[in-house]
Amino acid sequence: MNSPHRPVRALPLYRRHRLRSAALAATVAALLLGSAGRAPAAPAPAGSPTGGPAGSPAAAPVAADCPETLAGKARCYTGRDGNGAHYALAVPTRWNGSLVVHAHGGPDLGDASDPARSTEDLGRWAVMVEEGYAWAGSSYRRGGYGTRMAAADTESVRRVFVDRFGKPERTYLHGQSWGGNVAAKAAETYGREPGAYDGVLLTNGVLGGGSRGYDYRVDLRVVYQYYCGNHPRPTEPQYPLWQGLRPDSTMTSTGLRARLRECTGFDAEPAARTALQQRNLDDILAVTGIPERSLESHLRFATFTFRDIVSTRLGGRNPFSNRGVRYTGSHDDRALNAGVERFSADPAARRDLSWDSDLTGRVSLPVLTLHAIDDPTAFVEHEAAYRATLRGAGREHRLVQSFTRESEHSGLSNTEYANSLAALDRWAQTGRKPTARSLAESCASFDRTYGTGCFYDPAFRPSPYASRVLPRPGGLGWPAMTAGQERAWSRIDGVGIAP
Repeated sequence: MNSPHRPVRALPLYRRHRLRSAALAATVAALLLGSAGRAPAAPAPAGSPTGGPAGSPAAAPVAADCPETLAGKARCYTGRDGNGAHYALAVPTRWNGSLVVHAHGGPDLGDASDPARSTEDLGRWAVMVEEGYAWAGSSYRRGGYGTRMAAADTESVRRVFVDRFGKPERTYLHGQSWGGNVAAKAAETYGREPGAYDGVLLTNGVLGGGSRGYDYRVDLRVVYQYYCGNHPRPTEPQYPLWQGLRPDSTMTSTGLRARLRECTGFDAEPAARTALQQRNLDDILAVTGIPERSLESHLRFATFTFRDIVSTRLGGRNPFSNRGVRYTGSHDDRALNAGVERFSADPAARRDLSWDSDLTGRVSLPVLTLHAIDDPTAFVEHEAAYRATLRGAGREHRLVQSFTRESEHSGLSNTEYANSLAALDRWAQTGRKPTARSLAESCASFDRTYGTGCFYDPAFRPSPYASRVLPRPGGLGWPAMTAGQERAWSRIDGVGIAP
């Protein structure tokens, strides 16, 4: 949501009982009273996170302009860590002593770290700084897929912050979209380190992991080609559809949109579509369960991001399967199932994608999730997969889930972000878990500040993941990767996706 931010409130009740250490207060005072043009010199760089590749020494963060919404409310810094990942930091003028470490979504495609990504995310989630939390976010060391790499870079920016500003009173992980997968992976990988993190907030997260979380896009890729036959066209070089797109293709997003329009008229008024376009569109949507308004973005992922996963990250090996899946809902299911392209995953490729991105559920921290019920990108059933994952690991007691009657993927109500952080902070401090109802009830006090609305539905429970995404044989049990499998696979040289 893009509602303007309101001024920060004087001091929320849940903070009035917080006592800040004298050392931390002295550090904050020195930082906020220092030179506005240059950040003070930082101690030695944090170095590489546990389990991540060693990098060069990181340069100290330098003072930078804050996003417009934070002007006069915070001091902002940017820099690049030892692995080449750009990052952004913010310390509010009225810091409550705690830190939010943000994991961004995507993944963005490209070879290099994008310095604009972390600063843009700081602007998008400025509400967290307005609530008094310091903020740290990494752009990751490169574009393209790599959940463990992104988790390592997220941990790296936490260490950069600690080296520069001292250890916060409490530190919370936040991830949205694919960043939810990244933050959940970071919580499992680094959350057991004493004092590293105190809680996790996952919003509209892709929590089914990579080996199952993209199955509906696999289905879209093959169902689209069955009906449209133009991706690739018969006159173009052919390739297996699990590649997404052949490695040497020069197709652009604009070119893909033109082919989708040609086949379905998706962006035209219904009256302007031909009868064949309308039937193609109806069949694709009915079979895959993908909302019409997000059809293009899902096909784009199943094209360009699949190419990145398969050709760039997995050396051309196939991690995807649709063998044994029966497609229904079309005007002729028998013809569809007889004619759609079928394939089976390379077991080693599927293992590598699973090890990189699937979740074991072995979390030792309080985890609060917030998800739009009508999220058109990361379907709300991802939350059912995540609960089943934690239940399978015996950690369901560490999870509280909340759901809202919203319909956007990339942003939720600022009021709800503020409310969620406050609830997570209380849980971490007192051990008292929030409930879906208590979250709904506490939201109104934050809405008096932000005015973006409270849309909680405390009674909502998502249906099983398999009710929305067609399961593959053997794909009903969770977690998709057990802790035992993770340990065994970690001993395989070269397992996973290289950073």
